[in-house]
Amino acid sequence: MKLKFLIAILALSLSSASAQKKPNVIFIAIDDLNDWVGCFDGHPQAKTPNIDKFAKSGLVMFKAYAPSTVCCPSRTAILTGKHATNTGVYGNSQDMEDAPKAKDLRTLPEYFANNGYHTLSTGKIFHAHGDPGQYFTERVESRGKGGVLWSEKPVAEGIKSGGSDFAWGATTAKAEEMKDFQATKWATEQLERDFDGKPFFLALGISKPHLTWFVPQRFYDMYPLDKLTPVSLKRDDLDDILDPNGKKIFEPDNRWLIADKTNKHLQAQQAYLACISYVDYCLGQLFENIEKSKYADNTIVMLWGDHGWHLGEKMKYGKTDLWEESCRVPFIVKAPGVTPKKGGISNGVVNLIDMYPTLLELCGLPPNKENDGRSFAKLLANPKMKWDEPTLSTYQYKNHSLTDGRFRYTWYGSKNGAEELYDHNVDPLEHNNLASNVLYKKEIDRLKKYLPNHHELPSPAAGRDGEGDSEANPAKKGKGKSKEKPKNE
Repeated sequence: MKLKFLIAILALSLSSASAQKKPNVIFIAIDDLNDWVGCFDGHPQAKTPNIDKFAKSGLVMFKAYAPSTVCCPSRTAILTGKHATNTGVYGNSQDMEDAPKAKDLRTLPEYFANNGYHTLSTGKIFHAHGDPGQYFTERVESRGKGGVLWSEKPVAEGIKSGGSDFAWGATTAKAEEMKDFQATKWATEQLERDFDGKPFFLALGISKPHLTWFVPQRFYDMYPLDKLTPVSLKRDDLDDILDPNGKKIFEPDNRWLIADKTNKHLQAQQAYLACISYVDYCLGQLFENIEKSKYADNTIVMLWGDHGWHLGEKMKYGKTDLWEESCRVPFIVKAPGVTPKKGGISNGVVNLIDMYPTLLELCGLPPNKENDGRSFAKLLANPKMKWDEPTLSTYQYKNHSLTDGRFRYTWYGSKNGAEELYDHNVDPLEHNNLASNVLYKKEIDRLKKYLPNHHELPSPAAGRDGEGDSEANPAKKGKGKSKEKPKNE
Protein backbone atom coordinates (compact mmCIF):
# COMPACT_ATOMS: atom_id res chain seq x y z
CA MET A 1 0.00 0.00 0.00
CA LYS A 2 2.84 2.35 0.91
CA LEU A 3 4.59 1.54 -2.39
CA LYS A 4 1.44 2.38 -4.39
CA PHE A 5 1.18 5.68 -2.53
CA LEU A 6 4.79 6.58 -3.38
CA ILE A 7 4.27 5.65 -7.04
CA ALA A 8 1.19 7.86 -7.16
CA ILE A 9 3.10 10.80 -5.64
CA LEU A 10 5.95 10.30 -8.13
CA ALA A 11 3.52 10.18 -11.07
CA LEU A 12 1.87 13.38 -9.87
CA SER A 13 5.26 15.10 -9.56
CA LEU A 14 6.29 14.01 -13.05
CA SER A 15 2.96 15.20 -14.42
CA SER A 16 3.45 18.60 -12.77
CA ALA A 17 7.01 18.89 -14.09
CA SER A 18 5.81 17.99 -17.58
CA ALA A 19 3.09 20.64 -17.40
CA GLN A 20 5.63 23.30 -16.46
CA LYS A 21 7.65 22.51 -19.57
CA LYS A 22 4.75 23.03 -21.92
CA PRO A 23 4.87 26.35 -23.79
CA ASN A 24 2.69 29.21 -22.67
CA VAL A 25 0.51 30.97 -25.24
CA ILE A 26 -0.30 34.65 -25.73
CA PHE A 27 -3.12 35.01 -28.22
CA ILE A 28 -3.66 38.58 -29.49
CA ALA A 29 -6.79 39.34 -31.52
CA ILE A 30 -7.10 42.78 -33.16
CA ASP A 31 -10.52 43.81 -34.40
CA ASP A 32 -10.81 44.96 -38.04
CA LEU A 33 -7.05 45.22 -38.60
CA ASN A 34 -6.04 45.02 -42.25
CA ASP A 35 -2.53 44.98 -43.73
CA TRP A 36 -1.84 48.67 -43.01
CA VAL A 37 1.00 47.56 -40.75
CA GLY A 38 4.63 48.41 -41.50
CA CYS A 39 5.86 44.84 -41.94
CA PHE A 40 2.90 43.94 -44.18
CA ASP A 41 3.37 46.82 -46.65
CA GLY A 42 -0.34 47.63 -46.87
CA HIS A 43 0.20 51.39 -46.66
CA PRO A 44 3.60 53.00 -47.27
CA GLN A 45 3.19 55.47 -44.40
CA ALA A 46 1.82 53.21 -41.67
CA LYS A 47 3.72 53.78 -38.41
CA THR A 48 3.77 50.62 -36.28
CA PRO A 49 7.26 50.46 -34.71
CA ASN A 50 6.34 48.11 -31.87
CA ILE A 51 4.63 45.53 -34.07
CA ASP A 52 7.46 45.78 -36.60
CA LYS A 53 10.07 45.22 -33.87
CA PHE A 54 8.14 42.22 -32.58
CA ALA A 55 7.91 40.86 -36.13
CA LYS A 56 11.72 40.87 -36.37
CA SER A 57 11.81 38.31 -33.58
CA GLY A 58 8.98 36.22 -35.01
CA LEU A 59 7.69 35.05 -38.35
CA VAL A 60 5.58 37.29 -40.58
CA MET A 61 2.94 35.14 -42.26
CA PHE A 62 2.63 37.29 -45.37
CA LYS A 63 -0.16 35.26 -46.98
CA ALA A 64 -2.58 34.65 -44.13
CA TYR A 65 -6.33 34.69 -44.60
CA ALA A 66 -9.46 34.81 -42.47
CA PRO A 67 -12.05 32.01 -42.57
CA SER A 68 -14.72 34.69 -42.99
CA THR A 69 -14.78 38.43 -43.60
CA VAL A 70 -16.97 39.59 -40.72
CA CYS A 71 -16.41 39.25 -36.98
CA CYS A 72 -18.84 36.59 -35.76
CA PRO A 73 -18.30 33.86 -38.38
CA SER A 74 -14.56 34.49 -38.49
CA ARG A 75 -14.08 34.24 -34.72
CA THR A 76 -16.51 31.33 -34.47
CA ALA A 77 -14.48 29.40 -37.04
CA ILE A 78 -11.16 30.31 -35.42
CA LEU A 79 -12.25 29.42 -31.88
CA THR A 80 -14.20 26.25 -32.70
CA GLY A 81 -11.90 25.08 -35.48
CA LYS A 82 -14.87 24.60 -37.83
CA HIS A 83 -15.71 26.44 -41.04
CA ALA A 84 -19.03 28.25 -41.40
CA THR A 85 -20.15 25.63 -43.92
CA ASN A 86 -20.06 23.08 -41.08
CA THR A 87 -21.57 25.21 -38.30
CA GLY A 88 -24.13 27.39 -40.08
CA VAL A 89 -22.68 30.58 -38.54
CA TYR A 90 -22.35 32.89 -41.55
CA GLY A 91 -22.94 36.41 -40.21
CA ASN A 92 -23.08 38.75 -37.22
CA SER A 93 -26.81 38.16 -36.79
CA GLN A 94 -26.01 34.64 -35.61
CA ASP A 95 -24.51 33.23 -32.44
CA MET A 96 -22.60 30.01 -32.10
CA GLU A 97 -24.51 29.26 -28.90
CA ASP A 98 -27.68 28.98 -30.99
CA ALA A 99 -26.11 26.94 -33.78
CA PRO A 100 -26.87 23.22 -33.35
CA LYS A 101 -23.61 22.24 -35.06
CA ALA A 102 -21.43 24.71 -33.10
CA LYS A 103 -22.81 25.12 -29.59
CA ASP A 104 -21.26 21.93 -28.18
CA LEU A 105 -17.87 22.16 -29.86
CA ARG A 106 -14.88 22.44 -27.55
CA THR A 107 -13.47 25.91 -28.11
CA LEU A 108 -9.74 26.61 -28.27
CA PRO A 109 -9.41 28.03 -24.72
CA GLU A 110 -11.58 25.24 -23.32
CA TYR A 111 -9.39 22.65 -24.99
CA PHE A 112 -6.31 24.16 -23.40
CA ALA A 113 -7.98 24.37 -19.98
CA ASN A 114 -9.01 20.74 -20.18
CA ASN A 115 -5.41 19.83 -20.89
CA GLY A 116 -3.84 21.45 -17.85
CA TYR A 117 -3.57 25.13 -18.83
CA HIS A 118 -4.68 28.15 -16.85
CA THR A 119 -6.68 30.15 -19.39
CA LEU A 120 -7.43 33.84 -18.97
CA SER A 121 -8.60 36.71 -21.14
CA THR A 122 -9.60 40.32 -21.47
CA GLY A 123 -11.02 42.31 -24.37
CA LYS A 124 -12.93 40.93 -27.33
CA ILE A 125 -12.04 37.33 -28.15
CA PHE A 126 -15.44 35.77 -28.79
CA HIS A 127 -18.03 37.78 -30.71
CA ALA A 128 -20.84 38.57 -28.23
CA HIS A 129 -21.42 34.94 -27.28
CA GLY A 130 -23.25 35.09 -23.96
CA ASP A 131 -20.81 35.49 -21.10
CA PRO A 132 -17.31 35.24 -22.62
CA GLY A 133 -16.01 34.27 -19.19
CA GLN A 134 -17.63 30.86 -19.57
CA TYR A 135 -14.88 29.84 -21.99
CA PHE A 136 -11.97 30.74 -19.70
CA THR A 137 -10.89 29.80 -16.19
CA GLU A 138 -10.36 33.52 -15.58
CA ARG A 139 -11.85 36.55 -17.32
CA VAL A 140 -11.50 40.31 -16.71
CA GLU A 141 -13.63 42.87 -18.53
CA SER A 142 -11.82 45.78 -20.17
CA ARG A 143 -12.47 49.24 -18.82
CA GLY A 144 -11.36 52.63 -20.09
CA LYS A 145 -12.28 56.22 -20.73
CA GLY A 146 -13.45 57.80 -23.96
CA GLY A 147 -14.92 61.19 -24.72
CA VAL A 148 -14.75 63.09 -27.99
CA LEU A 149 -12.82 66.32 -28.37
CA TRP A 150 -13.89 66.78 -31.99
CA SER A 151 -15.48 64.54 -34.60
CA GLU A 152 -16.42 64.22 -38.20
CA LYS A 153 -19.35 62.18 -39.38
CA PRO A 154 -19.72 62.78 -43.10
CA VAL A 155 -23.37 63.04 -44.10
CA ALA A 156 -24.45 63.18 -47.72
CA GLU A 157 -28.06 63.98 -48.50
CA GLY A 158 -30.08 60.94 -49.50
CA ILE A 159 -27.46 58.43 -48.33
CA LYS A 160 -27.68 56.45 -45.12
CA SER A 161 -24.47 55.28 -43.49
CA GLY A 162 -26.02 52.14 -42.05
CA GLY A 163 -25.75 53.45 -38.51
CA SER A 164 -23.83 56.05 -36.55
CA ASP A 165 -20.50 54.29 -36.83
CA PHE A 166 -18.81 56.09 -39.76
CA ALA A 167 -17.24 58.76 -37.59
CA TRP A 168 -13.82 59.70 -36.32
CA GLY A 169 -11.93 62.22 -34.25
CA ALA A 170 -9.79 62.85 -31.18
CA THR A 171 -10.69 61.92 -27.61
CA THR A 172 -10.36 63.92 -24.43
CA ALA A 173 -8.91 60.87 -22.71
CA LYS A 174 -5.20 60.12 -22.80
CA ALA A 175 -4.06 56.97 -24.57
CA GLU A 176 -3.15 55.39 -21.23
CA GLU A 177 -6.71 55.87 -19.96
CA MET A 178 -8.44 54.17 -22.87
CA LYS A 179 -9.82 50.66 -23.12
CA ASP A 180 -7.19 48.99 -25.27
CA PHE A 181 -4.26 50.37 -23.30
CA GLN A 182 -5.88 49.27 -20.04
CA ALA A 183 -6.56 45.79 -21.45
CA THR A 184 -2.98 45.45 -22.62
CA LYS A 185 -1.71 46.72 -19.27
CA TRP A 186 -3.72 44.01 -17.49
CA ALA A 187 -2.34 41.36 -19.83
CA THR A 188 1.18 42.63 -19.20
CA GLU A 189 0.71 42.43 -15.43
CA GLN A 190 -0.20 38.74 -15.70
CA LEU A 191 3.39 37.98 -16.67
CA GLU A 192 4.37 38.56 -13.05
CA ARG A 193 2.25 35.62 -11.85
CA ASP A 194 3.19 31.95 -11.56
CA PHE A 195 -0.27 30.33 -12.15
CA ASP A 196 0.49 27.64 -9.55
CA GLY A 197 3.12 26.17 -11.84
CA LYS A 198 0.70 25.56 -14.70
CA PRO A 199 1.33 26.79 -18.25
CA PHE A 200 -0.98 29.60 -19.28
CA PHE A 201 -3.08 30.55 -22.30
CA LEU A 202 -3.58 34.32 -22.25
CA ALA A 203 -6.01 35.85 -24.76
CA LEU A 204 -5.96 39.61 -25.33
CA GLY A 205 -8.59 41.30 -27.49
CA ILE A 206 -7.89 44.76 -28.92
CA SER A 207 -10.96 46.71 -30.10
CA LYS A 208 -9.39 49.28 -32.45
CA PRO A 209 -9.26 49.92 -35.35
CA HIS A 210 -12.94 48.91 -35.26
CA LEU A 211 -15.23 51.87 -35.89
CA THR A 212 -15.72 54.42 -34.52
CA TRP A 213 -12.25 55.87 -35.01
CA PHE A 214 -11.82 57.93 -31.85
CA VAL A 215 -8.26 58.04 -30.48
CA PRO A 216 -6.10 60.83 -29.00
CA GLN A 217 -5.02 63.70 -31.24
CA ARG A 218 -1.35 62.69 -31.03
CA PHE A 219 -2.07 59.72 -33.31
CA TYR A 220 -3.81 61.89 -35.89
CA ASP A 221 -0.82 64.21 -35.82
CA MET A 222 1.35 61.33 -37.03
CA TYR A 223 -0.41 61.53 -40.40
CA PRO A 224 -0.70 65.15 -41.65
CA LEU A 225 -3.31 65.30 -44.39
CA ASP A 226 -1.11 67.35 -46.69
CA LYS A 227 1.55 64.62 -46.63
CA LEU A 228 -0.68 61.54 -46.65
CA THR A 229 -0.66 59.22 -49.65
CA PRO A 230 -4.29 58.49 -50.62
CA VAL A 231 -5.66 55.14 -51.70
CA SER A 232 -5.85 54.97 -55.48
CA LEU A 233 -9.50 54.76 -56.51
CA LYS A 234 -10.65 52.91 -59.63
CA ARG A 235 -14.19 54.08 -60.18
CA ASP A 236 -15.17 51.37 -62.67
CA ASP A 237 -13.67 48.56 -60.61
CA LEU A 238 -17.00 46.77 -60.09
CA ASP A 239 -18.12 46.84 -63.73
CA ASP A 240 -16.61 43.47 -64.67
CA ILE A 241 -18.13 41.48 -61.80
CA LEU A 242 -21.28 40.08 -63.39
CA ASP A 243 -23.75 37.29 -62.84
CA PRO A 244 -24.43 34.74 -65.64
CA ASN A 245 -27.09 37.11 -67.04
CA GLY A 246 -24.58 39.92 -67.43
CA LYS A 247 -25.92 41.96 -64.51
CA LYS A 248 -23.56 43.79 -62.14
CA ILE A 249 -23.70 42.27 -58.68
CA PHE A 250 -21.95 45.05 -56.74
CA GLU A 251 -22.39 48.80 -56.33
CA PRO A 252 -20.37 51.29 -54.27
CA ASP A 253 -21.24 50.97 -50.59
CA ASN A 254 -22.94 53.75 -48.61
CA ARG A 255 -19.85 54.71 -46.64
CA TRP A 256 -17.85 55.11 -49.83
CA LEU A 257 -20.57 57.23 -51.39
CA ILE A 258 -20.69 59.44 -48.31
CA ALA A 259 -16.91 59.87 -48.23
CA ASP A 260 -16.94 60.59 -51.95
CA LYS A 261 -19.76 63.16 -51.86
CA THR A 262 -18.28 64.95 -48.84
CA ASN A 263 -14.69 64.68 -50.12
CA LYS A 264 -13.56 62.87 -46.97
CA HIS A 265 -11.62 59.89 -48.39
CA LEU A 266 -8.29 61.16 -47.11
CA GLN A 267 -9.69 62.03 -43.68
CA ALA A 268 -11.16 58.53 -43.30
CA GLN A 269 -7.87 56.92 -44.24
CA GLN A 270 -6.01 59.20 -41.81
CA ALA A 271 -8.38 58.17 -39.02
CA TYR A 272 -7.86 54.46 -39.67
CA LEU A 273 -4.07 54.90 -39.67
CA ALA A 274 -4.30 56.88 -36.42
CA CYS A 275 -6.17 53.97 -34.81
CA ILE A 276 -3.58 51.47 -35.97
CA SER A 277 -0.77 53.56 -34.50
CA TYR A 278 -2.73 53.77 -31.24
CA VAL A 279 -3.01 49.97 -31.19
CA ASP A 280 0.71 49.70 -31.84
CA TYR A 281 1.40 52.03 -28.91
CA CYS A 282 -0.77 49.90 -26.61
CA LEU A 283 0.98 46.69 -27.59
CA GLY A 284 4.45 48.12 -27.04
CA GLN A 285 4.22 47.61 -23.29
CA LEU A 286 3.26 43.95 -23.72
CA PHE A 287 6.01 43.10 -26.20
CA GLU A 288 8.65 44.77 -24.03
CA ASN A 289 7.56 42.97 -20.88
CA ILE A 290 7.32 39.56 -22.54
CA GLU A 291 11.02 39.84 -23.35
CA LYS A 292 11.82 40.87 -19.77
CA SER A 293 9.66 38.21 -18.14
CA LYS A 294 10.64 34.76 -16.91
CA TYR A 295 8.41 33.35 -19.64
CA ALA A 296 10.29 34.90 -22.56
CA ASP A 297 11.91 31.68 -23.77
CA ASN A 298 8.86 29.47 -23.36
CA THR A 299 5.94 31.50 -24.67
CA ILE A 300 4.31 31.27 -28.09
CA VAL A 301 2.82 34.55 -29.31
CA MET A 302 0.26 34.73 -32.09
CA LEU A 303 -0.92 38.17 -33.23
CA TRP A 304 -3.74 38.32 -35.76
CA GLY A 305 -6.50 40.47 -37.23
CA ASP A 306 -9.90 38.77 -37.49
CA HIS A 307 -10.45 39.83 -41.15
CA GLY A 308 -9.37 42.54 -43.56
CA TRP A 309 -10.85 45.99 -44.17
CA HIS A 310 -11.36 48.18 -47.24
CA LEU A 311 -10.33 51.84 -47.15
CA GLY A 312 -11.77 52.90 -50.51
CA GLU A 313 -10.63 49.97 -52.66
CA LYS A 314 -13.49 48.35 -54.59
CA MET A 315 -15.49 51.49 -53.72
CA LYS A 316 -15.97 50.25 -50.18
CA TYR A 317 -15.21 51.20 -46.57
CA GLY A 318 -15.50 48.14 -44.39
CA LYS A 319 -15.14 44.41 -44.16
CA THR A 320 -17.42 41.71 -45.67
CA ASP A 321 -17.32 40.55 -49.30
CA LEU A 322 -14.59 38.30 -50.59
CA TRP A 323 -11.80 40.34 -52.15
CA GLU A 324 -8.16 40.23 -51.07
CA GLU A 325 -8.51 43.37 -48.93
CA SER A 326 -11.32 41.68 -46.97
CA CYS A 327 -9.76 38.22 -46.70
CA ARG A 328 -6.07 38.86 -46.11
CA VAL A 329 -5.00 39.55 -42.53
CA PRO A 330 -1.86 40.49 -40.62
CA PHE A 331 -0.54 37.45 -38.78
CA ILE A 332 2.72 37.13 -36.84
CA VAL A 333 3.90 34.06 -34.96
CA LYS A 334 6.74 33.74 -32.50
CA ALA A 335 7.42 30.24 -31.22
CA PRO A 336 10.74 29.96 -29.35
CA GLY A 337 12.75 27.02 -30.57
CA VAL A 338 10.62 26.74 -33.72
CA THR A 339 10.47 30.04 -35.61
CA PRO A 340 13.77 31.64 -36.72
CA LYS A 341 15.50 33.56 -33.91
CA LYS A 342 16.11 36.55 -36.15
CA GLY A 343 12.61 36.53 -37.57
CA GLY A 344 11.66 36.25 -41.19
CA ILE A 345 8.84 36.14 -43.70
CA SER A 346 6.88 33.16 -44.96
CA ASN A 347 4.81 33.22 -48.13
CA GLY A 348 3.12 29.97 -47.20
CA VAL A 349 -0.66 30.17 -47.54
CA VAL A 350 -2.32 29.78 -44.14
CA ASN A 351 -5.76 30.38 -42.70
CA LEU A 352 -6.52 31.63 -39.19
CA ILE A 353 -8.65 28.51 -38.68
CA ASP A 354 -5.31 26.66 -38.77
CA MET A 355 -4.20 28.31 -35.51
CA TYR A 356 -6.19 25.81 -33.43
CA PRO A 357 -4.45 22.61 -34.64
CA THR A 358 -1.10 24.41 -34.91
CA LEU A 359 -1.15 25.53 -31.28
CA LEU A 360 -2.10 22.04 -30.15
CA GLU A 361 0.87 20.58 -32.00
CA LEU A 362 3.30 23.24 -30.78
CA CYS A 363 2.18 22.69 -27.19
CA GLY A 364 2.25 18.92 -27.35
CA LEU A 365 -1.48 18.52 -26.81
CA PRO A 366 -3.56 15.76 -28.42
CA PRO A 367 -5.13 16.72 -31.77
CA ASN A 368 -8.79 17.72 -31.81
CA LYS A 369 -10.37 15.51 -34.46
CA GLU A 370 -13.16 18.07 -34.95
CA ASN A 371 -10.75 20.66 -36.40
CA ASP A 372 -11.22 21.58 -40.07
CA GLY A 373 -7.90 23.41 -40.32
CA ARG A 374 -4.45 21.89 -40.65
CA SER A 375 -1.40 22.52 -38.53
CA PHE A 376 1.30 24.68 -40.11
CA ALA A 377 3.89 23.89 -37.42
CA LYS A 378 6.20 22.48 -40.11
CA LEU A 379 5.99 25.74 -42.02
CA LEU A 380 6.98 27.72 -38.92
CA ALA A 381 10.14 25.64 -38.64
CA ASN A 382 10.86 25.84 -42.38
CA PRO A 383 9.33 29.13 -43.63
CA LYS A 384 10.55 28.71 -47.22
CA MET A 385 8.91 25.35 -47.83
CA LYS A 386 6.14 25.05 -50.39
CA TRP A 387 2.79 25.59 -48.66
CA ASP A 388 0.21 26.67 -51.20
CA GLU A 389 -2.86 24.50 -50.85
CA PRO A 390 -5.88 26.73 -51.63
CA THR A 391 -7.50 28.11 -48.49
CA LEU A 392 -11.12 29.08 -47.93
CA SER A 393 -12.87 32.29 -46.89
CA THR A 394 -16.68 32.39 -46.70
CA TYR A 395 -19.10 35.29 -46.49
CA GLN A 396 -22.78 34.44 -46.01
CA TYR A 397 -24.49 31.30 -47.28
CA LYS A 398 -22.90 29.65 -50.33
CA ASN A 399 -20.43 32.44 -51.13
CA HIS A 400 -16.80 31.33 -51.08
CA SER A 401 -13.36 32.53 -52.09
CA LEU A 402 -10.20 30.48 -52.51
CA THR A 403 -6.60 31.54 -52.87
CA ASP A 404 -3.40 29.60 -53.40
CA GLY A 405 -1.24 32.69 -52.93
CA ARG A 406 -1.31 33.62 -56.61
CA PHE A 407 -4.85 33.17 -57.91
CA ARG A 408 -8.02 34.20 -56.10
CA TYR A 409 -11.19 32.44 -57.26
CA THR A 410 -14.59 33.44 -55.87
CA TRP A 411 -17.93 31.72 -56.41
CA TYR A 412 -21.25 33.31 -55.45
CA GLY A 413 -23.84 30.59 -54.95
CA SER A 414 -26.27 33.22 -53.73
CA LYS A 415 -25.86 35.20 -56.98
CA ASN A 416 -26.61 32.54 -59.59
CA GLY A 417 -23.08 31.22 -59.64
CA ALA A 418 -21.31 34.49 -60.45
CA GLU A 419 -17.52 34.15 -60.46
CA GLU A 420 -14.32 36.15 -60.07
CA LEU A 421 -10.72 35.21 -60.81
CA TYR A 422 -7.64 37.35 -60.29
CA ASP A 423 -3.97 36.70 -60.95
CA HIS A 424 -2.01 38.46 -58.21
CA ASN A 425 1.25 38.12 -60.09
CA VAL A 426 0.06 40.80 -62.51
CA ASP A 427 -3.00 42.23 -60.75
CA PRO A 428 -2.48 42.38 -56.97
CA LEU A 429 -5.25 44.98 -56.53
CA GLU A 430 -7.78 42.74 -58.32
CA HIS A 431 -8.88 45.19 -60.98
CA ASN A 432 -9.23 42.71 -63.86
CA ASN A 433 -11.74 39.89 -63.40
CA LEU A 434 -10.54 36.93 -65.49
CA ALA A 435 -13.47 34.61 -64.80
CA SER A 436 -14.89 34.95 -68.32
CA ASN A 437 -11.51 34.56 -70.01
CA VAL A 438 -11.33 31.07 -71.58
CA LEU A 439 -7.55 31.10 -71.19
CA TYR A 440 -8.04 30.73 -67.42
CA LYS A 441 -10.62 27.95 -67.44
CA LYS A 442 -7.97 25.47 -66.28
CA GLU A 443 -7.21 27.56 -63.19
CA ILE A 444 -10.89 27.94 -62.36
CA ASP A 445 -11.52 24.21 -62.71
CA ARG A 446 -8.51 23.47 -60.49
CA LEU A 447 -9.65 25.81 -57.72
CA LYS A 448 -13.30 24.80 -57.96
CA LYS A 449 -12.34 21.38 -56.62
CA TYR A 450 -11.63 23.01 -53.26
CA LEU A 451 -15.10 24.51 -52.86
CA PRO A 452 -17.05 23.03 -49.92
CA ASN A 453 -19.21 20.01 -50.68
CA HIS A 454 -21.47 20.69 -47.70
CA HIS A 455 -23.35 23.88 -46.85
CA GLU A 456 -24.91 23.78 -43.41
CA LEU A 457 -28.12 25.79 -43.37
CA PRO A 458 -27.79 29.16 -41.61
CA SER A 459 -28.29 28.85 -37.86
CA PRO A 460 -31.06 30.91 -36.19
CA ALA A 461 -30.59 34.64 -35.83
CA ALA A 462 -29.56 35.65 -32.33
CA GLY A 463 -32.00 38.55 -32.22
CA ARG A 464 -29.56 41.19 -31.03
CA ASP A 465 -30.96 44.66 -31.63
CA GLY A 466 -29.29 46.51 -34.47
CA GLU A 467 -26.66 43.86 -35.15
CA GLY A 468 -27.61 41.97 -38.28
CA ASP A 469 -24.62 41.83 -40.59
CA SER A 470 -23.73 45.44 -39.97
CA GLU A 471 -20.35 46.26 -38.58
CA ALA A 472 -21.62 47.71 -35.34
CA ASN A 473 -21.15 45.38 -32.40
CA PRO A 474 -23.48 46.29 -29.54
CA ALA A 475 -23.15 44.01 -26.55
CA LYS A 476 -25.69 41.25 -26.53
CA LYS A 477 -28.27 41.81 -23.83
CA GLY A 478 -30.53 39.49 -21.95
CA LYS A 479 -28.61 36.40 -22.98
CA GLY A 480 -26.00 34.21 -21.43
CA LYS A 481 -26.23 30.49 -21.03
CA SER A 482 -25.06 28.80 -17.86
CA LYS A 483 -22.25 26.84 -19.38
CA GLU A 484 -19.90 25.12 -16.99
CA LYS A 485 -16.48 26.74 -16.88
CA PRO A 486 -13.66 24.71 -18.39
CA LYS A 487 -11.82 22.59 -15.90
CA ASN A 488 -8.13 21.85 -15.71
CA GLU A 489 -7.78 18.12 -16.11
